[in-house]
Amino acid sequence: MVRALPLLRCAMTSSLFSSLKLNPAQLDALTGLGYSAMTPVQAQSLPAILQRRDVIIQAATGSGKTAAFAIGILHHLNPRFFGVQALVMCPTRELAEQVGKSIRQLASRMSNVKTVMLCGGKPFGSQRDSLQHGAHIVVGTPGRIQDHLTRGTLELKGVTTFVLDEADRMLDMGFAEVMEDITARLPKDRQTLLLSATFPEDIKKISRTIQKNPSQIIVEAPASSKKAVVEQLFYEVKKHERDLGLLALFEHHRPRNAMVFCNTKQQCAEVARFLRQHDIEAAAIHGDLDQRERDQVLLQFANDSCPVLVASDVAARGLDIPLLAMVVNYELPRDADTYVHRIGRTGRAGESGKAYSLVTPPEAPRMRVIEEYVKTNCICDVLSSLDRDPNYELQGSMVTLQFDAGRKQKIRPGDLLGVLTGDAGLAGGQIGKISISDNSSCVAIERSALRQAMNYLADGKVKGRAVRVRRLQTQR
Repeated sequence: MVRALPLLRCAMTSSLFSSLKLNPAQLDALTGLGYSAMTPVQAQSLPAILQRRDVIIQAATGSGKTAAFAIGILHHLNPRFFGVQALVMCPTRELAEQVGKSIRQLASRMSNVKTVMLCGGKPFGSQRDSLQHGAHIVVGTPGRIQDHLTRGTLELKGVTTFVLDEADRMLDMGFAEVMEDITARLPKDRQTLLLSATFPEDIKKISRTIQKNPSQIIVEAPASSKKAVVEQLFYEVKKHERDLGLLALFEHHRPRNAMVFCNTKQQCAEVARFLRQHDIEAAAIHGDLDQRERDQVLLQFANDSCPVLVASDVAARGLDIPLLAMVVNYELPRDADTYVHRIGRTGRAGESGKAYSLVTPPEAPRMRVIEEYVKTNCICDVLSSLDRDPNYELQGSMVTLQFDAGRKQKIRPGDLLGVLTGDAGLAGGQIGKISISDNSSCVAIERSALRQAMNYLADGKVKGRAVRVRRLQTQR
């Protein structure tokens, strides 16, 4: 076992990617994406990954685990063989999309590397067709991967690298039997990388079953550094006061954005509705949303069109949100692991963050468990101590426009940027993130520029054809 130094110390000793024996295309891609020094988890895991050894990586969200295994996959890939050589399995569609995007970015300077996404909520037929045309890397969720294996549309006999990302979360979501079925179909002679934020006995059992003498990499952030970055406070409330307590936190702290975590799907919908009724733009994400709704909610949150996301724990991991001002536990989770993952969404990349929890008297035992787990005394406060602004409101600095044309209609980001900055007359600085999917495209623009953009787009054209445009709205 290799145990890492604490993050702050290890960051000073991380070596450069150029010290690894990577091919020039990989180094070029890393440089182009702004990578220079390795993070601690990359510095410790990459040597073993590049030697094709089995590895267990235990590290927090945002530590650079994805880049570590993606670099290893691409290093060993044979682009001339158009068969699946790497399989990456993720617990949620959001995490799978994030991982797939990272792999594609790192492969951008390599020739003919094809990554196929296999996630539920997307048409099965188009995934089948993509696999028939050949793929080097498959990234997907357990259920959809199993569907393709059952129907004979996915062949794994050429897999040399298997990655289980957030394996503990897959167990939490009930995928144990599916994981076992998929793993049994893989070649015995392969490299297996197991990534998990926690390492309970069930994960140890899986490792013993599917890995051979794995190297274990553990990167820990010391509690002292965590406390310096994230302010954690607990507020005692009565059960019927949760909504008013949540509103008090927003009116006092006035965050630029926030995530509110709930324990049930119904809570998510009700809390998001309550916040909107009090002039705080919020959207809910939970397991009952279809793929289109989930994609739209996450897109608006990521591009600053909707500043508050109310989430169940299915969304607690796999969301790439580097600058989150505040996390609120509307209700304490039932285990300390989940609490740590929730508050880990704020205070990242050296930024300060705030994590607040609303606690009813019957939930006090949960707070004691959290205290013991994080090895700190939880500070309790009362809501009456907060100075509140009764006129407070929060809305996104951007709005999202959706065009009814996308990749299949040959639309590129430059086409939309050209229309908005040229014909519509917007300044480049008024345009935010652009996202292109198969049959639609989304552009974030400054809220103040909405009328100007829509006035042109009502009759304007994109690439010489009329395209319908609408503003995406948060749920009502």
